Amino acid sequence: MLGKVLVREFSGGMAAGRIVETEAYLQNDPACHAFRGVTPRNRSLFLEHGHAYVYLCYGTSYMLNVSSEAGGIGSGVLLRALEPMFGVEHMQRNASHVKLSDLTRGPGRLAAALGVNLTHDGLNLFTDKQLWIGSDGHKIESVGESVRIGLTKAAEERLRFFIPGSRYLSGPRRFNN
Repeated sequence: MLGKVLVREFSGGMAAGRIVETEAYLQNDPACHAFRGVTPRNRSLFLEHGHAYVYLCYGTSYMLNVSSEAGGIGSGVLLRALEPMFGVEHMQRNASHVKLSDLTRGPGRLAAALGVNLTHDGLNLFTDKQLWIGSDGHKIESVGESVRIGLTKAAEERLRFFIPGSRYLSGPRRFNN
């Protein structure tokens, strides 16, 4: 998904950003919400690839994930950061307290800037009209990888992927090279 474009349509406009950072969560991974099976909260992770799995983290921030396997297999990709492309004024309205350079840097701020919440859980991100992922033909030159950020379970797994050199990456600089 690195290099693809996440688009959010609002009444009165739209906003979009290039995906520059992700983290993978596999069904057999103890850090994955699907590890213990299907629940009402994580059911969208078990949908066919391309569906939104949105959850509230620590009661403060929504996180946007994309289901990544065939139906029935609970795996997904957390969208950690975007490079804003257009519609920044819509994003700033949703996150007015965040400085422009940090607007979509980090999964909670990304979701806040795009107004993503539980109403988006389960949407097909390849066919929906209000929140979707597309391509503008952009080719990425290289992919960086590191351990995932902010975990205690399976923290050593190298399942974080990013576009090296992007100024929109989240997390410690030592992980972004």
